[in-house]
Amino acid sequence: MPEVTTRTAPREKLMTDLKLVIADAEELLRLTAGQAGDKATEMRLRMQARMEQAKADLARLQDAAMVGAKDAGRAADMYVHENPWPAIGAAAGLGFVLGLLVSRR
Repeated sequence: MPEVTTRTAPREKLMTDLKLVIADAEELLRLTAGQAGDKATEMRLRMQARMEQAKADLARLQDAAMVGAKDAGRAADMYVHENPWPAIGAAAGLGFVLGLLVSRR
């Protein structure tokens, strides 16, 4: 289980960072909306298109992460139901080791 947490933490941070970048870029677009010039307008349109694409990609990434987490949970649930004694033994062993580590402090 710690491995799943280790993997999801960077993804969640990446998603949070991407949301912040998108929000900042949207704010920049709003602030520069009054700027005149063909190049400025063209740049704004390109940035808006890329931001919409980034939002869509981020939504897909979040959906895929959610599906992966649900699949992992279902797989663990099925394993425990199919193999209850090994699962109980593994949980007891892990609890024993963690208890030893905590008691040493």
